[in-house]
Amino acid sequence: MGGREIDGQKLGEYSLRLFGYLGGAMTSAMVCLGDRLGLYRALADGDPVSSAELAQRVGLEERWVREWLFNQGAAGLLEHHEPDRFSLSAEGCAVLSDETHPAFGAGFFDGLPANLRAVEKLPEAFRTGLGLNYDAFGEDGARGVERGLAPWFRALLVPGVLPRITGVPERLKTGTQVADVGCGAGVALLEIAKAFPASEFHGYDISQHALARAEANRRESGIENAEFHDARSEGLPEDGRFGFVTTFDCLHDMADPARIIAQIRRAIAADGVWLVADIKCYPSYRENVERNPMAAMMYGTSVLSCMSSALSEPNGLGLGTLGLHADLLKEMVESAGFTRFEALDLGHPVNAFYRIEP
Repeated sequence: MGGREIDGQKLGEYSLRLFGYLGGAMTSAMVCLGDRLGLYRALADGDPVSSAELAQRVGLEERWVREWLFNQGAAGLLEHHEPDRFSLSAEGCAVLSDETHPAFGAGFFDGLPANLRAVEKLPEAFRTGLGLNYDAFGEDGARGVERGLAPWFRALLVPGVLPRITGVPERLKTGTQVADVGCGAGVALLEIAKAFPASEFHGYDISQHALARAEANRRESGIENAEFHDARSEGLPEDGRFGFVTTFDCLHDMADPARIIAQIRRAIAADGVWLVADIKCYPSYRENVERNPMAAMMYGTSVLSCMSSALSEPNGLGLGTLGLHADLLKEMVESAGFTRFEALDLGHPVNAFYRIEP
């Protein structure tokens, strides 16, 4: 190794750190399985169970369930009771079992297999510079994004966030046109549409898998004041018709966010409001690492999906997961002709929110 002396203690610590990440990957795979197989839902009552009892509840083979329980207990996700019985705490139920709770997180693990399959394609991206758009992750990828974001949208967007956007709820009650740009599976748009039937809602996205899920969600909910558009063939209108525009967790994923921001400026009414939610981040690597305990995970997510999407077109900007900080967003929206920019403190652990007006 170039003649450098190796410190034995530091070597052990480094190896432990490295294999800790591998252990996290293995446990993440088990979380995905537990979610897909209904194991967490079967543990939601909090009663300690044996592997045989849990296997009977979900109709699976005991030996496989036993090893899964051992992993989850060793990882601290399940509580262990002698002799080899396991339970899910109330907090664990909120995060892993209750899909109506805003803290539900297992949905993010649903997309893990699709994300990891992308690893096989990424060496070519490193060589050519071109990444993968979100449709490269297939239907599973779209479902994972939807299930990861949906609980917060369903629990808090209408009752908790919109009342903090002065003037918007009143406009929605009276009736206005609304656009959600980068709507994904449409959960956020449909939640608002359901709450404000006098308004008209339009979702725009370029992912065919996400748009298919959005339309299926619309039909299932019976909502008639919303429709979805393929932004590649049916872009935003340029007549200033929208009184309210939203973009949730998507600007940093875009190959050309400046172009989309300019389109939003032409589409929004002179007195309209644009609500932006994007990943909370800072101008420098040092700040992101010091102030974000999930920085390593987010930079990894960026390579697997966010930055990859933002580089999926030639000359893509490639902002990445932690690339759209407040100063940059303010500069971009002002360049597009917006004049009012306000950061909103909504107490979200991951996202920053901004109110932007022409």
